[in-house]
Amino acid sequence: GLDGDMIPTAEGDIVVHPVNHASLLLGHGDQVIYVDPVGGAALYADLPKPTAILITHGHGDHFDVPTLEAIAGDAPIITNQDVFDKLPEGLKAQASALANGAAGTLNGVAVSAIAAHNTTPDRMNYHPVGVGNGYLITLGDKIVYVAGDTEPTPEMLALTGIAVAFLPMNLPYTMTPEQALEAINTFKPAIVYPYHYGESDLSVLEGAVNADTELRLRDWYAKAG
Repeated sequence: GLDGDMIPTAEGDIVVHPVNHASLLLGHGDQVIYVDPVGGAALYADLPKPTAILITHGHGDHFDVPTLEAIAGDAPIITNQDVFDKLPEGLKAQASALANGAAGTLNGVAVSAIAAHNTTPDRMNYHPVGVGNGYLITLGDKIVYVAGDTEPTPEMLALTGIAVAFLPMNLPYTMTPEQALEAINTFKPAIVYPYHYGESDLSVLEGAVNADTELRLRDWYAKAG
């Protein structure tokens, strides 16, 4: 089975299992959703096989063809168009691309894509508008938001009713912890996990997150090779 933090829903617990940096697993019932699995097959050898795979965008810390070929099996894959175009034919056959704002399903799980891009002028080249996806995943009666690589976008700040959010923070590519804090205190997810944080100083967040949000700091780098 999958170990990690348990988050209750009306239809059983969500299990949150960090793997490394941007890679994580979400368990719910018999579903095991892999998000941005990279790092080689060995990282996943002791974990349950994926029932579905989400890929946010094409950067190497989120998308790695050899890892996917080793672990995907016949699991359906949702990606952005850029990654879809780069998949080998075998994986393409089990994949579909969602544009920002579009909705789809993975094994009956509702998934929609939300804009993920930079907003600071001198960072725009890292994640331009309209390329990458964040994902909203409905598990039971809870919505999980995996932001992918992004700064606070209007779409992120307008979210409501988010049970769990995974927000990236590392310069120069995504957000500063200060930007993340402002976003958290605007859309107020019930639980927030900083991820993809590299060397960022997460102490900025401690004691500063609004009372409606539980901050969960976990070690996303324990398994780094």
